[in-house]
Amino acid sequence: MIQIGDRVPDATLFETTEFGEACPLNPQPVPVAAALEGKKIVIFGLPGAYTPTCSAKHVPGYVEHIDALKAKGVDEVWCVSVNDAFVMAAWGKDEKGIGKVRFLGDGSADFAKKLGLELDLTGAGMGVRMNRFSMLVDNGVVKTLNVEKPRAFEVSNAETMLTQLG
Repeated sequence: MIQIGDRVPDATLFETTEFGEACPLNPQPVPVAAALEGKKIVIFGLPGAYTPTCSAKHVPGYVEHIDALKAKGVDEVWCVSVNDAFVMAAWGKDEKGIGKVRFLGDGSADFAKKLGLELDLTGAGMGVRMNRFSMLVDNGVVKTLNVEKPRAFEVSNAETMLTQLG
């Protein structure tokens, strides 16, 4: 599993912020290493779009506290999940987070696996997902890492990250 002081592994995530009449359009690749370069970014990962804790608590907390995070020097906040970019964009829109938080799809779970934060939920019918976590990344290097215990939501929230930022 990734640790404080490690460089975030490169992977390709996908994002769209364009919407047509019925659904999001034109997902674009986001090379992780290049996107992290020269920036301070909070990344939070979660098991899935439209899931209960993710929709009721995790995303709303980061959307609510985006200005406070940016006031503490954070350039961007990323929400990453093992969903495709279409689902992530629709969810981001429903959560009123598009333009505040970047909603990035890790459809193949490649990024989750490279981080060592994959979560096998095949028994629950969800396949391989991402464990719930948050981390502060400065110029590609992990400075803070908060990984949740199974079924917990205690350390990866926006409030904890704000406290850690000082």
